[in-house]
Amino acid sequence: MAKKKILFVCTGNTCRSPMAEALARRALAELFPERRDIELASAGIVALSDGDASYQAVNVLKEMGIDLSGHKSSQINPEDIERAELVLTMTRAHRDNLKRLVPGAVNKIYTLAEYVGCGGDIPDPFGAGEEFYRTVAGELDNLSRAMLRKLLGGQA
Repeated sequence: MAKKKILFVCTGNTCRSPMAEALARRALAELFPERRDIELASAGIVALSDGDASYQAVNVLKEMGIDLSGHKSSQINPEDIERAELVLTMTRAHRDNLKRLVPGAVNKIYTLAEYVGCGGDIPDPFGAGEEFYRTVAGELDNLSRAMLRKLLGGQA
């Protein structure tokens, strides 16, 4: 069975998108433990390859029981978008950039909040303190759960 790839995208792939990927992975295991056909990944629009997640993202997710210490950043490319079933960005600017990059994929590129029908852009915590990272992680956790329910809710 081919896996459906869900790709989370932010700017540098060190904060928001790896947190979203990790939180969605946990939510998938909790909400749909029988699902083995979903692949979760993340990338950045201007990411340096093989960079670490920010220490604040690692610390905040560790508090939530998730190990993000092994994350390595990656730069998105058109093939990533074409292979994905769904591309979820953190901001409208990210979404619009990717739609320009791969015009044939516009029907599968959304902001995460737009896909679930609530909220706006997810603010970039880069350079902020851990309290702001906690706020962003909480929002990403709620949105990733809503995304999975929308995408998989009626499917077994």
